[in-house]
Amino acid sequence: MTSTLLSALTTSAVGGPAGKYVEARTEAEIINAVSSADAAGEQVLIVSGGSNLLVSDDGFPGTVIRIASEGFTVNAEDSCGGVAVVVQAGHNWDKLVEHAVLHAWSGIEALSGIPGSTGATPVQNVGAYGADVSQTIAAVRTWDRERNAVQTFTNSELKFGYRDSILKQATVNGSPRYVVLTVEFQLPLGRMSAPIRYAELARALGVEVGQRAYANDVRREVLRLRASKGMVWDAADRDTYSTGSFFTNPIVAADVADKLPENAPRYPAGQDGMVKLSAAWLIDQAGFGKGFGLEDGGVAGGRASLSTKHTLAITNRGSASAADMVAVAREVRAGVERHFGISLHPEPLLIGLEL
Repeated sequence: MTSTLLSALTTSAVGGPAGKYVEARTEAEIINAVSSADAAGEQVLIVSGGSNLLVSDDGFPGTVIRIASEGFTVNAEDSCGGVAVVVQAGHNWDKLVEHAVLHAWSGIEALSGIPGSTGATPVQNVGAYGADVSQTIAAVRTWDRERNAVQTFTNSELKFGYRDSILKQATVNGSPRYVVLTVEFQLPLGRMSAPIRYAELARALGVEVGQRAYANDVRREVLRLRASKGMVWDAADRDTYSTGSFFTNPIVAADVADKLPENAPRYPAGQDGMVKLSAAWLIDQAGFGKGFGLEDGGVAGGRASLSTKHTLAITNRGSASAADMVAVAREVRAGVERHFGISLHPEPLLIGLEL
């Protein structure tokens, strides 16, 4: 019997064999697969879109469960409360965004083009272009592996933060305590977008920050901007064979940010006395430009490199191993720390790997 390779299940196309592989297409199958693995004392790795995982070349010795549940139901739709839509965890995220924009459900249009599944979005509070899912999620239904019971979290109970939630905090080495079953979104009805919070997107749309635009225009511009940075999956473009942004934007004390050059981008961190910095700017200014690592004698022999379109993505150029990807990440992180004294943290889950 041929083993299932994690490289076939992840957008970076690296990763060794799964000890055991199960595909779960319904909520009952998800619960059964997780419960059976837990009862047998097997390690569990949850995979869906595979866009936020970097798995060791040795693979994963336990059970890999691929969440393949699809579809959504509209529980309520009215002009006052908007639409309440309950989405299966395995449903493709961008297909949901596309449907929302076409049906005048507002609020998630700036999250167009993000690869992966809907069930993954609340775990790290997925966001882009000034929006994140915490702004529209009403509730998340999960399977609690410790209690062997279904547990539903409301928005406030999810303890959302920057690329963070209680679901992420309860995940150890890629193995979650809470396995997402469905996500409920509350979306206003209307053709206009949520207020545009990101300057680059506002410029592209010809509006001021804080203004609204037509949601279909927002989706079009976000897809264009993401594609220009290699952040929309394209089988023919090696720059998209990545986990997306490899490092989160660091949140530092204001006095640390004050030591940076005046032109260093700074953003509100949502915490008193703290400032969010641009990881992409820090990487570039530390001497790691687009395409760093492409040369044959580089840290990974040219097999893995920073994207030629964006310094935040570490890409598989065609024959990279997980070790190659990590070698590039280590070099970049060490260089930023040397140059600025700021430590970058990985955004994807590293399975069987350490930076």
